[in-house]
Amino acid sequence: MTDAEIVITADLVRSLLREQHPDLAGEPVREVAGGWGNQMWRLGDELAVRMQRMDPTPELQFKERRWLPELAPRLPLPVPLPVRCGEPSERFPKHWTVMTWVHGEPLDHASISRGDHAAGALAGFLRALHEEAPAEAPTATDRGGHPKDCADGFETFLRAVVPDEVAPDVRVVWDEAVAAGAWEGPPVWVHGDLHPANVVVADGTLSGIVDFGALFAGDPAWDLAAAWLLLPPRTASRFFDLYERADDATIRRARGLAAMKSLFLMLMGQNGDRGLPGGKPHWGPVGRAALDRVLNGL
Repeated sequence: MTDAEIVITADLVRSLLREQHPDLAGEPVREVAGGWGNQMWRLGDELAVRMQRMDPTPELQFKERRWLPELAPRLPLPVPLPVRCGEPSERFPKHWTVMTWVHGEPLDHASISRGDHAAGALAGFLRALHEEAPAEAPTATDRGGHPKDCADGFETFLRAVVPDEVAPDVRVVWDEAVAAGAWEGPPVWVHGDLHPANVVVADGTLSGIVDFGALFAGDPAWDLAAAWLLLPPRTASRFFDLYERADDATIRRARGLAAMKSLFLMLMGQNGDRGLPGGKPHWGPVGRAALDRVLNGL
């Protein structure tokens, strides 16, 4: 069976549960919109089934299974915790995981109205997460380096989506990040993929963080870019005041990375408008709003 032939349905999810975790098979199953590498299915009110779909290997799920139970107890916001493991079978030749459900709406389909509260919640979460990682912690392969190591990706995104009138301003932000000093501290735990689809909100503020498949040990600037990607205008300064640990070079790296990530969101939106696989039309406005925040500074 090839990836193209795998169609994940509610009936398939129920049949897998009956085979491997029959005590959960009676819970209602319903699809969760979004997801690309993995497809999510709500299982009752408190659980979800994370099905490997486009990810070529199960390593991202294995990473979450290994490390989230260890990290979660010290984190001040809810995160998904693996509670059961699903193994490949004749019905579905890939891995799947039953995880706790993090309540709230994804930020790419919602908004933050309590900006100061959200800035404090994000700062508290990242202060707790950004502790020195053990030697056996995973390292990044496609992210995690200094912005100067991401120049090709930045140039590709810039040419693809940035209007001519703001391109010079975007390049100034990027050049400042490239010129900033490297992270000199020990590698810390980094979520690695904080963007509006990977956080949830409730009551106008952040209520949880999801999708830790990119988790790695490295430079915290990759997470600190979230000050512009997630928070409303004019709250990044409050976030960094509360986070407390970011020096000027780290803030400049984070702002440059936020610019690059904003361009990626815009490109995914453009791909969605063109009907390309994996494209998400609603990410275009989300990315442009984030880029505007980046260009407005702190």
